[in-house]
Amino acid sequence: MVRGETGFWMGGRQAYAEAVQFVAPAPEPPSGPWLAVIRAVLDAMPGPAALLVPVRDPSGRLIDLEYVATTPGAVLGDGRLGRELIGTRMAEEFPGTAASDRWAAYARVLETGEPTETGPFQHGEGRWRVRAHRVEGALLMTWERLDLSQEAGQRIASTERLGNLGWAEWDLVSGETRWSEQLYRIFERDPALGAMTPVETDALVFPEDRPDRDLSLLSLQRGESVDVTFRVLLHGRVKHLRAVADVVRDTAGTPLRYFGIVQDVTALEQSTQRLADVESQLAEQGRSLAAEHALAARLQQVILPVPPEPLDLPGLKVAVRYLPASQEDLVGGDWYHAAAMSDGSVLLAVGDVAGHGTQAATTMAQLRYSLRALAVTTRDPAVLLGHLNRLLCDLSEESRNPETTATAIVARYDPARRRLTWAQAGHPPPLLSRAGRTATLPRPSGPMLGVVENAVYEAAVLDLAFGDLLLCYTDGLVEHRRNGPDDGLASVIRSVDEAVAAAPGRPLGELLSRLRQANPDDDTCMLAVRPISDQTRDLRRYVLGR
Repeated sequence: MVRGETGFWMGGRQAYAEAVQFVAPAPEPPSGPWLAVIRAVLDAMPGPAALLVPVRDPSGRLIDLEYVATTPGAVLGDGRLGRELIGTRMAEEFPGTAASDRWAAYARVLETGEPTETGPFQHGEGRWRVRAHRVEGALLMTWERLDLSQEAGQRIASTERLGNLGWAEWDLVSGETRWSEQLYRIFERDPALGAMTPVETDALVFPEDRPDRDLSLLSLQRGESVDVTFRVLLHGRVKHLRAVADVVRDTAGTPLRYFGIVQDVTALEQSTQRLADVESQLAEQGRSLAAEHALAARLQQVILPVPPEPLDLPGLKVAVRYLPASQEDLVGGDWYHAAAMSDGSVLLAVGDVAGHGTQAATTMAQLRYSLRALAVTTRDPAVLLGHLNRLLCDLSEESRNPETTATAIVARYDPARRRLTWAQAGHPPPLLSRAGRTATLPRPSGPMLGVVENAVYEAAVLDLAFGDLLLCYTDGLVEHRRNGPDDGLASVIRSVDEAVAAAPGRPLGELLSRLRQANPDDDTCMLAVRPISDQTRDLRRYVLGR
């Protein structure tokens, strides 16, 4: 930087406006699907974050950073919020940045790709910390005001005490384990001793409960979220603990850290409403923490993670395929859920939020998280749909958007009896292939979600036999823009029959390789289910051509 430029950086917005046209030419803004995807993701995320593109002088030296995408919660010291920041530059808001060590740190991130954290530093009346990552040649930044984080920490601590829960994070790279204060109370451990190691906590678990806990750890290592309840012996007393955990991976799929929430449920006497409130707070905290980790790993994973191989769940093998509408519009409202529950059953769901874009993706995420949280309150899929319907009606009222609607199928599978209990909300009927013949299942009654506030949903029961194949899907599979849904459904039924006939021993992989979306303007999500026994052959290598 030549002599005299320091005064420009330190002189405030007036000096910036007068000088920027000479030293900071406008950068070439990113465009196309890449920027559209990142903007859609940031629009749906909580907390402050922004994507900034570098502004360079003719020699290539970094002289400024320009905001091109932000989260709705991105706010700076002068009160500008969200998209009001787009098109502005860092020197305009932080005139002293270029003369600080932070500027060199940001330049290193752009040059090397190594993320960095700066702060705390003083700006205005607050103290701040900033994290920066390189994304496609731009700078992805998240920040927090430290003097406000204490108040937020107090709110989280109050939530933990209310629900008698605490959180833990295990960094697999550094080996460091972090516990919240409440978790030390739950384990009756002196914080001065530090968090327990995984070996120490394993030693407290009852021997009878270790197999279930070990299975949950294996699921976590495969990238699946887990929910398990087990007993521990602490100072001669038995405690029942419920753990909800998730794993964060890098872009290569390597686990980076485990994050879990542990709740002491020994004397749980809360009402259903109290439990729903706690689960909502848990989900919100988990979303906020997972959002920052996911940005550092891979932005695309935030939209809809789809397992590349079939899931082995109790008594079932489940395969999932998701087909986006187009490369230009990757953010849609189709979703699925498939997970083992702590009682040994399996929760399955497929849904479709009306529309595309940020609103549909945000609503999709809210429905998925809410289903997972509410599933601990009831085994009845019809009751779960009733809860989701009231949630969507409330969301429509809050956003004043009566067009917020969705369809869904929710099912619970009992592997001991091979019994599937399911309910639907205005969704296309599942297809059952049995003995070489495929047909639609009669749908129990139930309107779309978000239309009738006090809607009542009915449940149906289906006993599955070995050799059966059940396919749940969204309407993009059968509704063609030129043909009616009956024509599309008939084509799908033929594909199912042909797949089962061609590969009766491995129909899941054959089926998903044959099915294609009927409507290229709509997303498609498919969930194929097959009951298995201990002797059923592993079919993972047949899926998607493997």
